[in-house]
Amino acid sequence: MNFNFKKVLLTVGVIFAIFIGFQSGVETGKNLVICRVCQPEDIDFSLFWQTYNVLKEKFINPEKFDNQKIIYGAISGMTKTLDDPYTVFYNPEETKEFEEQLSGTFEGVGMEIDIKNGQLIVIAPLEGTPAQKAGLRPGDKIIKINNLETFEMSVEEAIGLIRGPKGTEVTLTIIRDGWETAQDIKVIREVIKIPSLKWELIDNDIAYVRIYQFSENLNFEFRKKAIEILNSPAKKVILDLRNNPGGYLEVAQYVAGWFLEKNKTVVIEDFGQDKEKNIYRSEGNGEFYQYPTVVLINQGSASASEILAGALRDNYNAKLIGEKSFGKGSIQEQVRLEKDSSVKITVAKWLTPKGISISGVGLEPDIEVEMTDEDYQENRDPQLEKAIEFIKNL
Repeated sequence: MNFNFKKVLLTVGVIFAIFIGFQSGVETGKNLVICRVCQPEDIDFSLFWQTYNVLKEKFINPEKFDNQKIIYGAISGMTKTLDDPYTVFYNPEETKEFEEQLSGTFEGVGMEIDIKNGQLIVIAPLEGTPAQKAGLRPGDKIIKINNLETFEMSVEEAIGLIRGPKGTEVTLTIIRDGWETAQDIKVIREVIKIPSLKWELIDNDIAYVRIYQFSENLNFEFRKKAIEILNSPAKKVILDLRNNPGGYLEVAQYVAGWFLEKNKTVVIEDFGQDKEKNIYRSEGNGEFYQYPTVVLINQGSASASEILAGALRDNYNAKLIGEKSFGKGSIQEQVRLEKDSSVKITVAKWLTPKGISISGVGLEPDIEVEMTDEDYQENRDPQLEKAIEFIKNL
């Protein structure tokens, strides 16, 4: 066996150099860290560590210095630089809250909020929740939460202030179109259990189906209700997606499959930058394909609601009745990270089957019917009345 002394010496020297370099990096890394795995560009973290060291040395309350919170804050700040309100980092507690909301149970007031044109806004109060009972409506602008200004407040910060243990109170200062001044609305928090859907028979042959949210359990619930409808005298469908803030895209795709022939385009994912588009197609049995259908929407109809409404109009010529929808035309993917954290990322814009983007614009109804303050106060529903009048002639 040939013993290559020079090769062994070189190997030992390299290992020793790596060890010395590692030790040196540990000592100096807080002043200068270059991320070598962040391709294609290197990232200089020296300013981050310089700020960290200055804060740790000089901040007046060292007991508040929490390394884990600093990391979470830095990651959250990174997502905010993308200037996309839907790309968000969730720490473990926020991840749990987000997943509880999609599963249909959490403690709070029961409404979906978002930022539109720089203003914190109510997308929709959910059915039977304290928010709905207190009189909150889609489009309400929230300018204060417990007397704290919401200007430049993120959606996540607002949710953190609005949610809380059942039985406690939160005060929302609201501006509404038609109001001369802002008003305080006090809401008592409860355990929120979001229903999936309900249906009833109207005028002996119209199935009125209300979907509240595209939650993870809706597939099972919709199938159960659909079988009931198919075994009833119903021959027509009014699908009510008002105040439905969305949920899972795949659930909207599943529901669309009951109304569309197999393999019809439900929604197109546009990833931009010349990337190949992804097409979601109907996979169901199309049992309601022969049922004349109209869809109710309003400014509380968002995300998956708009996907379903757009798919039924483009493929099925279903008429949309009510008010313009919210216009959340982007798709998010939740990616689980280490230590039970996660990041919700906008990965694509979605287009209706005819290739129309509604991001920031919304779906325009074919028949516009507004709800007035008097309608709400008198518990009247001219939108549903119009839908019934229209579908009787189909």
